Amino acid sequence: MGRAQDTRRLLSRSLPSVALGTSRISTALRLSLEAKAKLQAAAQAAHRSVSEFVLESALVRADETLAGRTRFGLDAHQWQAFLTALDAPPRELPRLARLFQEPGAFDGAPKP
Repeated sequence: MGRAQDTRRLLSRSLPSVALGTSRISTALRLSLEAKAKLQAAAQAAHRSVSEFVLESALVRADETLAGRTRFGLDAHQWQAFLTALDAPPRELPRLARLFQEPGAFDGAPKP
């Protein structure tokens, strides 16, 4: 096995498991020595373990990436059409109206 493979194997094992909720998972990272040193220095400056620092940083980046998927941009014409749709009265849904006329599971239950 070459030195690079030994280094990658060592670095991938150097990050302990990270707790997420009640489950624990482990993720191996392939890092250069320079990248590992930078992460260690940043984690130390933030008073965090490397695992905590990497997880927090990755989650922030994930939020930033996913935020773009929940926002959308519209030109002036599309914006006006969007506002018109929002201001329009709701369409009639007879089946839904009938459903709301039926007694619910808790309607008629004796009160304590």
